[in-house]
Amino acid sequence: MTQPSYKQMLTFLRLSNEVAKRAMSLGHHPFGAVLVAPDHETVLLTQCNIDTVNHAESTLARIAATNYTPEYLADCTLYTAVEPCCMCSGTIYWANIGRVVYAMSEERLLACTGNHGENPTMSVSAEYVFSHGQKQIELIGPVVELEEEIVKLQQDFWHSR
Repeated sequence: MTQPSYKQMLTFLRLSNEVAKRAMSLGHHPFGAVLVAPDHETVLLTQCNIDTVNHAESTLARIAATNYTPEYLADCTLYTAVEPCCMCSGTIYWANIGRVVYAMSEERLLACTGNHGENPTMSVSAEYVFSHGQKQIELIGPVVELEEEIVKLQQDFWHSR
């Protein structure tokens, strides 16, 4: 599987943050996911957060699994501004999406949300979930260059609630 360039990663991480802003405009939490084809150029799907059970990443992974073969998805990349939670990581694993790129860690998200009743962040990393599977899902992140702009969006949202 070929690697996306750093410029491509930045482009699609920024797009995932724009999808998160779309989620906010719909009254949802600020999370977004983008699925990119093996050519590292073609956007196959975007998905914003729906609710506490239908996260952007897990919803996107389920839709992808019903529209593409596992073999094709193994060469695709899911981009998300915030590291996928354990539920989303498991869904990504079962959908057979081969790579995940994120900008901000789940641990950093917890620092932004605090003990917020609408987002009871679990301290279970995507790396932990993927490392317990029988197939490899490549995980790239955090991408430090974008972390502060992601943190700002998250802090602005969670501190206003």
